[in-house]
Amino acid sequence: MTPADDPVLVRTEGRAGHLVLNRPKALNALTHPMVRRIDEALTAWEHDPAVETVVLTGAGERGLCAGGDIRTIHDDTRDGDGTASAAFWRDEYHLNARIARYPKPYVAVMDGIVMGGGVGVSAHGSVRIVTERSRIAMPETGIGFVPDVGGTYLLALAPGELGTHLALTGTQAGAGDALLCGLADHHVPSAVLGELVADLARLPVRDVLARHVQPPPPGELAGRREWIDACYAADTVEEIVQRLLAHGDPAAKEAAETLLAKSPTALKVTLAALRRARRLGPLERVLDQEYRVSCATLTTPDLVEGIRAQVIDKDRSPRWSPATLVEVTDTDVERFFSPLGERELGLAAGPDTAAEVAW
Repeated sequence: MTPADDPVLVRTEGRAGHLVLNRPKALNALTHPMVRRIDEALTAWEHDPAVETVVLTGAGERGLCAGGDIRTIHDDTRDGDGTASAAFWRDEYHLNARIARYPKPYVAVMDGIVMGGGVGVSAHGSVRIVTERSRIAMPETGIGFVPDVGGTYLLALAPGELGTHLALTGTQAGAGDALLCGLADHHVPSAVLGELVADLARLPVRDVLARHVQPPPPGELAGRREWIDACYAADTVEEIVQRLLAHGDPAAKEAAETLLAKSPTALKVTLAALRRARRLGPLERVLDQEYRVSCATLTTPDLVEGIRAQVIDKDRSPRWSPATLVEVTDTDVERFFSPLGERELGLAAGPDTAAEVAW
């Protein structure tokens, strides 16, 4: 493999250490070796006085990262026992927690598409930059999965029920909405990203931001808070759908129709995970919960079927099992949160958990 073929390009330039996700043909989808490579670089730079800032970008013009390599997860779950997927998530979630606690500025350039695992390696950073091209989403319910990589933590902190809406529907958030929901910190026009990255090699982050940050384009969610907060505050997915259909706003009806196309099991588990995340506190506890949920999905038919329909065969016609919301019982949902015993992720037992700011 030549250096240019490395899936993560690692270099230093001036005072900055650069991580470039480098699988542009796959929209920089994360693999297990990529997670390890990022972690190794963060280890090398953490105590290197020459590296004052870490900068994460994605190769190509389409986006930072479309998520984890779900084709690999599909094959592992369909043909194997899911061990490789569980090992990947274990290292990935540890990396997500590490990024959140990293002692140096971690600047994530969230240009273009940023979804799933791409959110995990960016939205936990200390400096999160979006552009007018940003499209940030956690679309897991559409493949029979549940938001992970700390996504339920981030969305649980969003104002009102905006996070519930984004998590259940998989709706993409542009720059203005990402800022409103707490998924990003600053808007910088895509045309000046090259200058911003170059400036990070020679200037402190705060000075670079002062030079380039501009007001974002208007978002959509602020104007929809009334029906989003009213409808998604319901206790069950069934009632959420009923409220959306009854509300009268065309956008609310569209949201209901979107929900009815998702995995019924994934929807109910996602709602439960979000509500529990609000009470759990630190990110590490939420990641521990997400690991239990993710491992449980490996034993359900919807994950393989959802990836097949959306990514493998692309017929966009998944056959969910169970097929309706009413068929998914509370017992079915509770199983996803069962302790894993010796296989627990165990992040909440780490020494840095207490550093979390109370919320």
